[in-house]
Amino acid sequence: MNYLKTTSIEKGSSVQLAYHDYGKGQPIVLIHGWPLSNAMWEHQVPFLVDAGYRVITYDRRGFGESFKPWLGFTYTEFAKDLNDLIEGLELQDVILVGFSMGGGEVARYIGKYGTKRIAKAVLVSSVVPFMLETEDNPNAVEASVFDGMKEGIANDRPGFLQGFGENFVNLEKNKDRVSEAQVNYNWYVACSASRKATLDCVDAFGKTDFRADCKKFNVPTLVIHGDDDAIVPMEVSGEKAAKLIEGAKFEIIKGAPHGLTFTHKHELNSILLNFLK
Repeated sequence: MNYLKTTSIEKGSSVQLAYHDYGKGQPIVLIHGWPLSNAMWEHQVPFLVDAGYRVITYDRRGFGESFKPWLGFTYTEFAKDLNDLIEGLELQDVILVGFSMGGGEVARYIGKYGTKRIAKAVLVSSVVPFMLETEDNPNAVEASVFDGMKEGIANDRPGFLQGFGENFVNLEKNKDRVSEAQVNYNWYVACSASRKATLDCVDAFGKTDFRADCKKFNVPTLVIHGDDDAIVPMEVSGEKAAKLIEGAKFEIIKGAPHGLTFTHKHELNSILLNFLK
């Protein structure tokens, strides 16, 4: 495990991100979803390294083994952290892959920092372009859903995360594809995040508008979504993102839930590699 000091300072100390850096070749940065950590990429990292890529994963601030500050759980800060990682490791020709909440980092990074260092972008089960239902964003998710999530987390975080983790992979439908042990491990990882980060990030991924960021994409982009996603419905996000990002390629994985990195890992890896090459 390595640590990178970001430019963010809290109480006189730098907020540090835990990261792994494996392999050689063109760099791929994998950005995890909420409320997990870089551990969610277990089935993608060795596959991509063996395919000849340098693969970098990191834990978002407040999650996994990264520092757990009290502040900074906004996409402005998340994009700055990602920029610090890319610049700190002196990465060029980068492929950004963002899962779920991590798709927001990809979008906001491109919206704020451009694509000078970026070669391609991938959004997997992503929250992009805008989850919240508003007058100019119909057929989306009502604010009460996110408020209910926060209430559940505040009242009984482990209990809420247990139910969320089962829905994450549509466990009842996918018991032949993912074990209960994996779901239990995901629960442990989720509980390892800070309570503050877990709560604040609901507003971040639920109520941040990435539509303007999407219009700044000017690199080859792939949108991947499962058509049985019960967490981030494809109609709310993936379909809209593919239409909004100019030239984006849209791949639908039939029967896949939100957590397709676990349940449909072979299908996902194949689609990724075809796009990367």
